Amino acid sequence: MSDRPVNMIIARATNGVIGKDGDMPWHLPADLKRFKRLTMGGAMIMGRKTFESLPGLLPGRRHIVLTRGTYWKAQGAEVVHDVEGALRQAGEEPVWVIGGAEIFGLFVPLAKRIELTELMIEPEGDTFLDDPREEEGWRMTACEEHAAEGDAPAHRFITLERD
Repeated sequence: MSDRPVNMIIARATNGVIGKDGDMPWHLPADLKRFKRLTMGGAMIMGRKTFESLPGLLPGRRHIVLTRGTYWKAQGAEVVHDVEGALRQAGEEPVWVIGGAEIFGLFVPLAKRIELTELMIEPEGDTFLDDPREEEGWRMTACEEHAAEGDAPAHRFITLERD
């Protein structure tokens, strides 16, 4: 397996919700801008459902889709079937694991950095993720607090790193 740095980018409510009905149960423009800035020029690794939830192909980034579906394909998706294949497919580009929960679970042992958006809300949802800060070895290296503004809930942008 590759020893290259693997980055994860996660948006998570305080109750652990990361999704509902195949989408995020919030709209946070600042998070979308941050996501674009961080992932631009990189290889995004995601599951099939995450790929299908995107509004379309995101410009300036590769879309590597990890799926068990042997015959699944979609325009713009680079299909792989295992973690090693996903990392190999990414080549030398920065790797960003963007979801969903099962994909996060596969890559968290390899991750060196997590960019976490923590929303200070408790929405209903059907997809959950444990707080990565509860896992041993992670240290917070940055935290930006943002108050609620208009329809945007209060949130934090947190960077977690480990050796």
